[in-house]
Amino acid sequence: MKILHIETSSKNCSVAISDGEKLLCLCEETSENYKQSENLHTFVKWALEGAEIELKDLDAVSVGMGPGSYTGLRIGVSAAKGFCFGLNIPLIAINSLETMIEPFLDQNSDFIIPMIDARRMEVYTAVFDGKTGEPVTQTEAKILDGDSFADYSHKKVIFVGDGAAKAQEILNLPDAVYNASVYPSAKYLIKSAVQKFNVQQFEDVAYFEPFYLKEFQGVKKKKTED
Repeated sequence: MKILHIETSSKNCSVAISDGEKLLCLCEETSENYKQSENLHTFVKWALEGAEIELKDLDAVSVGMGPGSYTGLRIGVSAAKGFCFGLNIPLIAINSLETMIEPFLDQNSDFIIPMIDARRMEVYTAVFDGKTGEPVTQTEAKILDGDSFADYSHKKVIFVGDGAAKAQEILNLPDAVYNASVYPSAKYLIKSAVQKFNVQQFEDVAYFEPFYLKEFQGVKKKKTED
């Protein structure tokens, strides 16, 4: 099966093409300015060219459903739904936090805790088993303080993601490992996408919405006097 994978929930705009679990091509770029709207469709074009296939050859599209950047998710999910509508192929959705833990499985840790920065002292996070990758807690928007994750103080824990930088500053877990250079990536959607494809665990393309986790908070405009 040939699947287009799209992940735009963070600063990393990421597109991959796979044939089964084999990665055929990956195009991604991390930018502080969130360039998903500029890069996504170009990356899709490049990934298809690199994989030496055409859009009509695709069997499905998988997308990182969030949590993460509100605007980034809207762009990625809208594109994924557009491809599915136009090609009449199924849509597969995967929690974006799952794409951050795969490189760290079986590295002698008890737990892997991905964190996507949600501004101020808040992060999108969940706890995963360090060996199996199974979720231990539900995904949540969590405000960090010194007592956060205190239950894991005597465990081997790896914190990954751009939220890990501020976690390292405030958490009382000196023995934990922190890796803030990790972002959700389309190449780590592949394994879960194939599993869901095989059991036909697809989304309703018409009604699917990103996993925002919390309401969008825009900048309020100042009122001006008449």
